[in-house]
Amino acid sequence: MERRFFLNHSPIDGVHFTKNANDFTVTEIPLYPFSGEGEHLVLHVRKKDLTTWQMLQALSEISGAKVRDFGYAGLKDKEGMTIQYVSIHKSHEKAFENFSHPNIKLLSTTYHNNKIKMGHLKGNRFFIRLKKVLPTDALKLEQALRTIKAQGYPNFFGYQRFGKEGDNFEQGLAILQGKRRERNKKIHDLLISAYQSSLFNAWLSRRIEMSKLVESFSEKELAEIFPWDKATLKSLKAQKQFLKLLPGDVCHHYPHGKAFVIEDVEAEAARFEAKDAVLTGWLAGNRAMRTEGIAKEIEDVYCAQAEPYLAQMNGARRFAWSFAEDVEWNYREEEAWFEMHFSLQKGSYATVVLEEILRREL
Repeated sequence: MERRFFLNHSPIDGVHFTKNANDFTVTEIPLYPFSGEGEHLVLHVRKKDLTTWQMLQALSEISGAKVRDFGYAGLKDKEGMTIQYVSIHKSHEKAFENFSHPNIKLLSTTYHNNKIKMGHLKGNRFFIRLKKVLPTDALKLEQALRTIKAQGYPNFFGYQRFGKEGDNFEQGLAILQGKRRERNKKIHDLLISAYQSSLFNAWLSRRIEMSKLVESFSEKELAEIFPWDKATLKSLKAQKQFLKLLPGDVCHHYPHGKAFVIEDVEAEAARFEAKDAVLTGWLAGNRAMRTEGIAKEIEDVYCAQAEPYLAQMNGARRFAWSFAEDVEWNYREEEAWFEMHFSLQKGSYATVVLEEILRREL
């Protein structure tokens, strides 16, 4: 399904964005402060034009440690500059005393009691610079960021999830269908994850489309569009937040807590507006909470094809909506640069926020 955007302004086509070390920076936000003691050496590193795997390989060659012995909280893109934390047993500390690499800088070191594990981060802070920005486009960008700061954004999976050719999800489906074999477990899991992500994105696009219809038409007009009773339509029209909730939806306490099936739509809509709970979408697979009623009917349209393969996938719930924090921006008119900073929850994509702001896919 075609990607749907939440914001309503016309696409901003003239600005220029390049994902390079000068114009795109990711700074990891740790889940917890490091203790300063323990058997694990924590390296605070800055890399550019390298994938996380390439960086770890370089660290491995310098230290003599195996790549699998390093701990890290998340994989970062090759393009741009990344500042993140990596751990290794402190027995390798001497190898980093005179560390030098053209694409990696060691910013500082400390110690911790445990190895850093995947997912052990609060989120990431991003810096993005757009170029060739006219004053009229700068005003649109500023208003878009104000809206996202206040209301949040749809939490799509980014284009990175789907590979250079955009067909990773098709390869993932082929694996599930037994039409393709992939012996590399990491690639196997990546392709299946891309398939799950494509279903999620299609479902979220539909929910955005439905929410726009609810905001655009009267209750009477909606009765001609949706086959739902008056009480449901009245509930939809009464909701103040953009992404509307339906009976049977699964929400999640935000940013931490548990998932739950909605029992009182009005109450959960108020909590959604207050950023205390948000709607979630299904990453198709086993052992994940499922929607009910009307919400399940919509979910099934996009996820029914995955039903025969659920036992082969690990299911989960993903925030359908998320909130950017510490949003800042600056327009440098003389250079025609528009610069922005914002922090996102782990698993969210800065490029998705940028696409929303520009109202076009990168």
